[in-house]
Amino acid sequence: MWLTFIGSLVLSLIAMAGTDILARDAAFYMDIAYQASLHGSSIALEMFNWPWFALLIAGTHSVTGLPLEWCAHLYCALFMAGTCTLLVDCIRQRVPEATWWACLVVLAMPAINQFRWDIIREDGFWFFCTLALWLTLRWETYGGWLRASAIYLAVAAAVLFRLEALTLLVALGAWQLPNLFISGRRRQFLEFFCLPLVLLVPVLAVLAMYVDWQSSRIELMMALISPQSILTNFNTLAHQFGSSLINKYSVDEAGRIIFFGLLASLLIKTVSMMGPFALPFLWPRSWSLWQLYWKSFRPFAYVAAAYLVIMMLFFIHSQFMIGRYLSFLDVLLLPLLAVALARLAQAYPKLGKAMLVLGVLMMLANVISLGGKKTNFVAAGQWVAQHIEEQTPVFYEDGRISYYAGRGYPQPTLPRETAIAPGSLERYQYFVFEAAESEPWLQAWMAEHHMKVLASFPQRKGKTVTVVGR
Repeated sequence: MWLTFIGSLVLSLIAMAGTDILARDAAFYMDIAYQASLHGSSIALEMFNWPWFALLIAGTHSVTGLPLEWCAHLYCALFMAGTCTLLVDCIRQRVPEATWWACLVVLAMPAINQFRWDIIREDGFWFFCTLALWLTLRWETYGGWLRASAIYLAVAAAVLFRLEALTLLVALGAWQLPNLFISGRRRQFLEFFCLPLVLLVPVLAVLAMYVDWQSSRIELMMALISPQSILTNFNTLAHQFGSSLINKYSVDEAGRIIFFGLLASLLIKTVSMMGPFALPFLWPRSWSLWQLYWKSFRPFAYVAAAYLVIMMLFFIHSQFMIGRYLSFLDVLLLPLLAVALARLAQAYPKLGKAMLVLGVLMMLANVISLGGKKTNFVAAGQWVAQHIEEQTPVFYEDGRISYYAGRGYPQPTLPRETAIAPGSLERYQYFVFEAAESEPWLQAWMAEHHMKVLASFPQRKGKTVTVVGR
């Protein structure tokens, strides 16, 4: 357990030490935290509809005096270490012989480890959801009203990072519902439902008076679970796809193609983020371990099924998906991966050693980047701060340049094509593009609008940042 916790902190430290620039979301959160530390928490709600992580960072900064980015990285590292440690302990409780392999998998699986350098809300979401599942396993073993109540508190904390954490309550409720009809398990059902709900109802009634039910975050969640909205979005997507088919006889199959295509896309992405730890399932005997997973880690299985449904609904609604959203599904399947790897290593010791080496290499690959540094973003931001007055309207193709200029993270951001089109370009005096000045489209656009290059910041491997003005 200590090896997992300390190892996770060391890996996070290595990843953060190699970070030369914040990701887009991270810069946005840092800007919110900075504004909140200056002007109070109310401005955070104006900037973002779910700012609790940024407010946590701002509050810690105000109390400790540590720089905002240090506070954010500290929380992310601790949340990640806690997630890894709790997952290993969950496996230790149920399948002790797989504990050491669980330590390897949790520290090397790309699904979560590839984000160690980043400042993201998912770190807190993963930690408190895993804490809820860890508490669930202990409550299933030992029982008790307080343990059942603690599950709800962990989920409530997870909701402050991502609203999707409510999926846990739905899934765990479905897991416990059959116990109402089994005489020997009704006490377990009552422990899970009655006392926590008695405590939560007054709290929720008070919170309901202060929650903005018109928030875009809540509206999105309601749209995801509304049957009418689901059917409308799916039919629209199927119609768009069907209209693109050459053979009219295939139009009737458009809905099935869309559904199974999206589902296959989610599953393929989920498996790819497992990295080499999906390989044991090429061994036929590993497939029987699904029964062990269902028997020993049933809460994980229920939550995984519910979360897959939520991801599918989100995919249909938004028509895009990124690995960071799906990574929690790999977290939920991690006990299965660890046990499969342990069984494979037991049956084939040499292959197990090879998997160990491969896992260590993957562990290092997740936190050591050999790509080109993006220091040109920082340099461009510093140039803007020195040469352009703060009130002058500037278009930033990447908002991080504005952040490094000390002018916050611009919201909302416009696509380049919109910003340079007639009707929009008049709003700006300067443009900061991710493009080399020699690119034909930029040369033609500057000639048409009598613009010139004011500064250029090349990158050895990547896009050049070019500042353009009149």
